[in-house]
Amino acid sequence: FFSKSIMAHEEETAIWQDREIRFDISPTEFDLRRGEFEIDSIDGIEDTKGNNGEKGGLFITNLRMIWSSSKNPRINLSIGYNCIISITIHTANSRLRGHTQALYVLTKFNSSRFEFIFTNLVKNSPRLFTTVQAVHRAYETSKLYRDLKLRGAIIRDKELLLLPQEQVYTKISGVWNLSSDQGNLGTFYITNVRIVWFANLAENFNVSIPYLQVKSVRIRDSKFGPAFVIETTPQSGGYVLGFRVDPSEKLQEVFKEVSSLHKLFSVNPIFGIEFTVEEKPASLQELKEKHKVDDIEITDDDTSDAFAAYYADGGNKNADRKPAFCPALGLAVEKLRDGVTIEALWSCT
Repeated sequence: FFSKSIMAHEEETAIWQDREIRFDISPTEFDLRRGEFEIDSIDGIEDTKGNNGEKGGLFITNLRMIWSSSKNPRINLSIGYNCIISITIHTANSRLRGHTQALYVLTKFNSSRFEFIFTNLVKNSPRLFTTVQAVHRAYETSKLYRDLKLRGAIIRDKELLLLPQEQVYTKISGVWNLSSDQGNLGTFYITNVRIVWFANLAENFNVSIPYLQVKSVRIRDSKFGPAFVIETTPQSGGYVLGFRVDPSEKLQEVFKEVSSLHKLFSVNPIFGIEFTVEEKPASLQELKEKHKVDDIEITDDDTSDAFAAYYADGGNKNADRKPAFCPALGLAVEKLRDGVTIEALWSCT
């Protein structure tokens, strides 16, 4: 069910794999999208929070982690790294391993917080802890490949600080940013992963736009004359950014180059996560049976809340715990769950 095939009609503009948490995904949603690759697959992993006693496998890519039940692949989870708030190691009560160390993953998606607990059924194996934590760290430190950034520390001594896999294709001086009434004169970079502009008089006045967040590029009229316009995706804020490039021939060249690079990037995106697993065991792909589509239709009369068990507050969404005095705050607050401290909650963002 962890198919590596790339769907011919995949919606390349809707990158959900690292941005969402999905429960009980369909077989096609297991497929790796363009630019997504397998990092590791670990057998013998229990979903201790939602399916305690259920053995499964954890599939780790550069964008998400997927858990699936060994007995029933329809029972599964897809957790995008962008939803993860923290990853910690605590003791959990597993039906298959008893009282043992487990991986706690605290997440936030839309307005809800979810907690996932994974237990490795192989004794004395730290692979679950080390791999997930290291991959998530690699994801967090490579956000400039995927996220629009305003006023970032991306310029030093009038030069762009390149990312590990980045190459500069074009550098253009004398480009006006039309975000203000009078415009700002600056320098424009076109690379293989993003578009960057910064003001000549203030390096910290800049914008970094990854192709992943570009919705469209076009040339249109403005009060400053013809302008090169970049519209970003809704998830990056839906910005409309205008730039004046002189002369008009150069403007056309910039438009054609960025348009071509954007299309090329859509076919072969670079997400920026670099990670390899040393001494990786044989892939589970050889042990998995090809998915077969059942010729029956299952109708659920009683709709079940598939994600209720994963709520970070024990699955009880409405009940409040009894108040208790907190010395750190000097106030009476709702009693915290076991293993949770005021300091840990304060550090969550």
